[in-house]
Amino acid sequence: MSDRTIARTRPGMLRHPIHLGLGLVALTVAPAAAWAADAYLPIVLPVTGFMSVEGGSQRNGALMAIEHAPASLKAEAPVFDTGTSATGAATALDKALSEKPALAASVSVFGTEMVAMAPMAQDYQVPLLTISGLAQLTETGNPYIFRFLPNDREIKVAHARYVVEKLNKTKPALIGDTTAYGQGGFKLLQEDFAKLNINLAMAESVEPDTRDMSSIVAKIKESGADVLVIHTVAQPMALLIKQARTAGLDIPIVTSSSLVEPQATALFDPAELKSTCSETPSAPEARATPEISAWADAYEARFKQPPDGLALGQYDGVMMALSLIAGGATTPDLLAKALNTTTYKGVAMTYKSNGKGDMAHNAEIVCWDGTSRIPKIAADYSGDELTLK
Repeated sequence: MSDRTIARTRPGMLRHPIHLGLGLVALTVAPAAAWAADAYLPIVLPVTGFMSVEGGSQRNGALMAIEHAPASLKAEAPVFDTGTSATGAATALDKALSEKPALAASVSVFGTEMVAMAPMAQDYQVPLLTISGLAQLTETGNPYIFRFLPNDREIKVAHARYVVEKLNKTKPALIGDTTAYGQGGFKLLQEDFAKLNINLAMAESVEPDTRDMSSIVAKIKESGADVLVIHTVAQPMALLIKQARTAGLDIPIVTSSSLVEPQATALFDPAELKSTCSETPSAPEARATPEISAWADAYEARFKQPPDGLALGQYDGVMMALSLIAGGATTPDLLAKALNTTTYKGVAMTYKSNGKGDMAHNAEIVCWDGTSRIPKIAADYSGDELTLK
């Protein structure tokens, strides 16, 4: 009987995983051949729609990890398009998990879609590997959500701190968007600036498909802001930055990580990015370490485009899962337990769960100097630096 047949003839595996008596130690000593192959880890994320830029990077990172799976493991990872909608996400994940027993799923960066998919992780009892920053995902007690980018509750502290403590700005104009991701970070930034004793010059949100930012730019100018702080998905962020610079707004701009994507920065002449910074979990395009440089070169060779932190975060997350599966985490529940209790050194950083599924606890600020689309690392934050009292 083939391994594929064995995997398919465990009808209770998905909703009632078979526990094989493998404790934590067994994850490092159990022979990988015991789970001979056929690790099914579907990739469920936005390939189309306004989140296709972020989703495309995330997909590439997941696929690259699958292609570098441990030699003992034959991983199968078909891609399912969510279409950048909550309904599409739920439908796509249900289809992916219904096709065959999955050990985990690599899922959307988009918070709105993750809200729709999170309950299904509990229904199917399958770990979801995500890079969505939406804080609430790991704050509702769901034991099957594992996040490989910093929680927005942490990374927004770095975002606000850089504005206040490094740029010494006191009158931020804060712009969000109306997605779950946009509103989550928007509210956290309001709280963080208040904790830093900063009063906002203005705070407003835009629809993610807004094309004309002229009225928002006019309000920013009228507010007397000394810095523009943006927390949105890539599309409205790029438009706002371009239209603000065209209109002569020359104050610094500090954005969320959506800008640190090759498809986003490709929309700009390098000069348009001058005095613009972004928070990001990592900046592989800056090639700050030999490990990141080697990974970034391999990514660029494979996908013919520059790497970004979204791709690297998803790569590290899927690689951690594959390593644990090869080491003996042969059911979804064993994998969830191993993800919660294992410290894993990835390419971008070392990952360790806080008990809620938050695996990443480092943030960087990168800035563009106007001469290149490749940013430079301006600040690093970790540990207690990512909290405010």
